[in-house]
Amino acid sequence: MASTSQCLASLVARLSLRAPARPLAATTIPKFLLPSVATSSVRYATNTALRKRPAKKKKAYKTFRSYDLSVMDQVSLCDAMRYIRAFEVGRPPTSIKYEVAVKLKSTKNGPVIRNRIRLPFPVKTDTRVGVICPENSPLALEAQQLGAVAVGEESLFEQIRQGHFPFNKLICHTSSEAALKKANLGKLLGPKGMMPSAKTKTLTSDVKATMHELIGADDFRERDGVVRLAVGQLGFTPQMLADNLKTFMDQVKADMNEIDDNYSKSLDEVVLSSTNGPGFSLNGSFKPTDESLKVEDLQSVM
Repeated sequence: MASTSQCLASLVARLSLRAPARPLAATTIPKFLLPSVATSSVRYATNTALRKRPAKKKKAYKTFRSYDLSVMDQVSLCDAMRYIRAFEVGRPPTSIKYEVAVKLKSTKNGPVIRNRIRLPFPVKTDTRVGVICPENSPLALEAQQLGAVAVGEESLFEQIRQGHFPFNKLICHTSSEAALKKANLGKLLGPKGMMPSAKTKTLTSDVKATMHELIGADDFRERDGVVRLAVGQLGFTPQMLADNLKTFMDQVKADMNEIDDNYSKSLDEVVLSSTNGPGFSLNGSFKPTDESLKVEDLQSVM
């Protein structure tokens, strides 16, 4: 058995043979590479309101939207005139116009109503007609005698190029159609709605008849299922307004009957308004509902 001194000597010999320890270098290990300490996981609620949700598609209607008229207040023509005159008190009777809006049950992207009408009692009195015809011709002389404010070809074209429009209606004789096309004035006349064409009946071979039709006549066109037209002045009597309104409605119904059968179009609502007043839905009757009010009361000075 080894003695205590022998054990100590062998231990010293072993320690002397071990390689010297190398100094440890300072390490800079990122925290995310270090082993994580087991901790309780924390969960946070997500804000679902911030998530982008797909937009809902709007319902597409094939026809223009119409409403239930049975729950609406509708009035007679005289009642509507009474209310409108109350809104227009103190205004010039000749400058304020009665305007009618005829709403149609119509399909979108279908044919529209477009025409010209001459009312029994003209509403617009400031119609100024220009006539495109050969210079110094009998047609030019006739147009001047009929009241045309501008007559000619090249001289009239030059006024238009310079932005001078002494007229608000323009017609062209068929003999000057080629000169009008050569002048290339569509960009100037088109936006103003004064470009002569056979469709609008302003390209004609009868200047006298066309001028007679234009003076006192008005154009109307369906837009978004509604046809609008000024049918009277504020100073008109109820009977004058009724005659104009009946003539206009008869024309609209006649134009609807000419539409192709593949496209449905029918009358929905008639609304009477004024230049500054609100609109009133008409029920088709004429006399006022108030028995104390007479028709003659609506034709006196306000």
